[in-house]
Amino acid sequence: MFGKGEMIMCGGHGVCCVVDITGNPIDRMDTKKKYYMLEPVFEKASTVYTPVDNEKVVMRKIMTKDEAEVLIGQIPEIETVWIQEEKRREQTYKEAIRTYDSRSLVQIIKTLYQRKSSRISEGKKVLSSDEQYLHKAEELLYSEMSIALSIPKEKVGSQIISTIAKQKTDK
Repeated sequence: MFGKGEMIMCGGHGVCCVVDITGNPIDRMDTKKKYYMLEPVFEKASTVYTPVDNEKVVMRKIMTKDEAEVLIGQIPEIETVWIQEEKRREQTYKEAIRTYDSRSLVQIIKTLYQRKSSRISEGKKVLSSDEQYLHKAEELLYSEMSIALSIPKEKVGSQIISTIAKQKTDK
């Protein structure tokens, strides 16, 4: 169970702050079931209610600063996911996004950047579905890292690039 003020990843909403733990927001007579009242960090105008015991929605604590720094350090070694069959490849992307697993999101981002670069060098257009998955994966990963590293979401990509470049020069 999460506590008030904790930052969590919540399926479909990304990074959220647990504002309260309350009774049923619709049926006030139902006093048995507890709900998280969540405020999405990057969607300020909305409030989300989800049962505390909801097993259908992925909810987990966001990574710590140390975990984010370790993940960034591991990015060069994280393998890409090369799948020729389009339907299977898309299913792999969907699964990574649905689970909110940071390492899987890195795999998807790396794969899609390489795929994009390859298609452009071959004179082909970048697929709109690839762009959509890349955007979604970056949005989820960068939102979480933004909070963990205490930097604006817009600066996470450049922070990752500069950290990796520094690692290469330190070797």
